[in-house]
Amino acid sequence: MARAPDDGLPLLGDKRGALVMAKKDPMDLSVEERLKTLYQMQTALSAIDEKRALRGELPLEVQDLEDEIEGLSTRIEKIQRDIDEFQKAVTQKKGEIIDAQTSVARYQKQLNDVKNNREYDTLSKEIEFQTLEIELCNKKIKEAQARIAEKQEELNANQAAIEERKNDLEVKKDELDEIMEETRAEEDKLKMRVKELEAKIEPRLLTSFKRIRKNARNGLGIVYVQRDACGGCFNKIPPQRQLDIKMHKKIIVCEYCGRIMIDPELAGVKLDKVNATEKKTRKRSIRKSTKKAQDAPDADIEA
Repeated sequence: MARAPDDGLPLLGDKRGALVMAKKDPMDLSVEERLKTLYQMQTALSAIDEKRALRGELPLEVQDLEDEIEGLSTRIEKIQRDIDEFQKAVTQKKGEIIDAQTSVARYQKQLNDVKNNREYDTLSKEIEFQTLEIELCNKKIKEAQARIAEKQEELNANQAAIEERKNDLEVKKDELDEIMEETRAEEDKLKMRVKELEAKIEPRLLTSFKRIRKNARNGLGIVYVQRDACGGCFNKIPPQRQLDIKMHKKIIVCEYCGRIMIDPELAGVKLDKVNATEKKTRKRSIRKSTKKAQDAPDADIEA
């Protein structure tokens, strides 16, 4: 399989790298030092991730409760506006009823002074019209009052729900604050450590590392070689590439997952040598068994 490019990371062995090293300032580091610094930063970042993992789903639960409370508050405000509008409508209709009743009383009084049938019919029609208006207003009032009762029930239910959510939010926040209080000091120290290490790494390499770490599911941007494989995706690494990693001549990334790779010895990781011993013992056992199998036919022939 063809080797993947080194993700645009700076190389020490090429001419461009030599030119950069010629203009080296006190903040510049060798490839070996860069790898060490990156691995130290990865260790600190992983520790921060562990601290945040202790919080579990609490931050999301708190955020969901806050969003739900905000939604309930908006709904309550709308319901209250609807109730106010219905109450205004009731007040308005009651005023219209009073006006209509006044008109009816006036028209009935005028009936006693009519001089002809025409005036009587006109006044009778006005009284009938005003009476119908009163009935219509009463109907509208009843409908509005029924809607007010419905809205009031809805308002009470939402107010009870928001009180319950506020209580839940208070409990969740207390739990979250308690966990954060336990880890805040150590997390702040780790963050300061990360900032110090970031200042030692050139921006281009730091940007590449952050991009790799962001895309990695486990948050690992740099990993060491484990059992001849990448410590991130566990794909086998060719022997020549392993040798390049041990030489520390350039930044090398995994051709499968794109993570930066570092030699375990340089990372300060002590690997278990039991596997290597077992492999050697197994090889010796296989050789002895093969030799015995080869000698056995000769013994039979001589016999």
